[in-house]
Amino acid sequence: IRDVYKRQLELLAEFADENEQVTFYKQGEWGDLCAGPHVDSTGEIGPVKLLEIAGAYWRGDEENPMQTRIYGTAFEDESDLENFLERKQEAEKRDHRRIGNEMNLFSIQDVTGPGLPLYHPPGKTVLKELEDFVEDLNQDAGYDYVETPHVFKTDLWHRSGHYENYADDMFIFDVGDDEFGLKPMNCPGHAAIFQDQSWSYRDLPIRYAENGKVYRKEQRGELSGLSRVWAFTIDDGHLFIRPDQIEQEVEEIMDMIIDVLETFDLEYEMALATRPEKSVGSDEIWEHAEEQLENVLEKRNLEYDIEEGDGAFYGPKIDFAFEDAIGRAWDGPTVQLDFNMPDRFDLSYVGEDNEEHEPVMIHRALYGSYERFFMMLIEHYEGKFPLWLAPEQVRVLPISDANLGYAYQVANEFDDFRVEVDDRDSTLERKIRAAHDDRVPYQIIVGDNEEEDGNISVRDRFEDQEYDVEIEDFHDHLVTERDEQRSEPDFLQ
Repeated sequence: IRDVYKRQLELLAEFADENEQVTFYKQGEWGDLCAGPHVDSTGEIGPVKLLEIAGAYWRGDEENPMQTRIYGTAFEDESDLENFLERKQEAEKRDHRRIGNEMNLFSIQDVTGPGLPLYHPPGKTVLKELEDFVEDLNQDAGYDYVETPHVFKTDLWHRSGHYENYADDMFIFDVGDDEFGLKPMNCPGHAAIFQDQSWSYRDLPIRYAENGKVYRKEQRGELSGLSRVWAFTIDDGHLFIRPDQIEQEVEEIMDMIIDVLETFDLEYEMALATRPEKSVGSDEIWEHAEEQLENVLEKRNLEYDIEEGDGAFYGPKIDFAFEDAIGRAWDGPTVQLDFNMPDRFDLSYVGEDNEEHEPVMIHRALYGSYERFFMMLIEHYEGKFPLWLAPEQVRVLPISDANLGYAYQVANEFDDFRVEVDDRDSTLERKIRAAHDDRVPYQIIVGDNEEEDGNISVRDRFEDQEYDVEIEDFHDHLVTERDEQRSEPDFLQ
């Protein structure tokens, strides 16, 4: 009780400092500060369901006392509540933390620290496919890969403005007389690379890409699986362009993002976020930039919302949001123009008039963070990744030990796929169940009949039926399926 009163006094002191109105709610013998809104009677509340009880640090700070947090919900009628509970149950079934453990994809352990995921071989296999996919796109679209260190002197973060605005969310430490910080973003490093050379207007656009690991000090109470972590990797891209190149470059980035989202069967929406009240840059360049972003959206006949004043202080942006298989909305990629970073780093190029001009910088990522995108894909597919992404694509199941030799012979015919042989001393039924539980796309069953005929029996994870097929024909089928799923995007064809 003492902690409750202490918390109330702390809030009241803050409200007094900010001259805010205070509201207090009382129900029976229970009472507390509550911002509302409130109802006049409990009779106005429909069906109620308590969901769970959990511990939570006051204000997310582990130095504060642990509170008991009670989760609950209410709806106008029973059918709405039932629909909500069904969706919640489906989301729990798809929870990436549970599936990640079942499929041995990743772990987060006390010994390594919170928010610092460890990727196991199956998980890294999926991540490597995602990395290779986006690297192919970047290289074909004219990006040059760069690499920046995980840590910089804080001189860089002062220059970029991150220190004054972001220091509380950074990991900062001293080495001798110098202060360093783990990078929370990749963009200052890319700006420093651009600054190191002299450029002509003929050289632009310059496109840098990096799968860069970044670190952000989230409160421990806010960390959750792969969705909120301390260390994560961004498939970052930064472009340095002339103002007259904005429309063309944004158009190409939009095509890349749309093709990536469609590769994963994700429905998406877009919004144009315009100049906020506080911003840097001239009226002329803001109007020009917003007009060119709008031109890209209109030219593609894309539906979009306009979010007035929701742009960053340093430039307008196009935000993507997408839905997963059960209709949940996720924040997606962003195409962000930046007039601030070039000014802070004194970036320039020599124009056609032989005068120095400041480039426009574009920030973009096709996935965002790999961790968050991977988490979303695990839940979107319920761990049943498409063939090209699956950590194990084919499993060969010999019916008995007598068929082991033929099983390995068959596996060798699929050496361009991720294939395993289940050589355990177990029944075929248990081997089939294990492959199903491991979400392996295809099972090849070989016994005496298959060995005698030189063919195979195949099951996929969605069918209970087996079918006989020639080895070469099934291999060709897998190649076609894999390559079509990971097909070259339209904008590169």
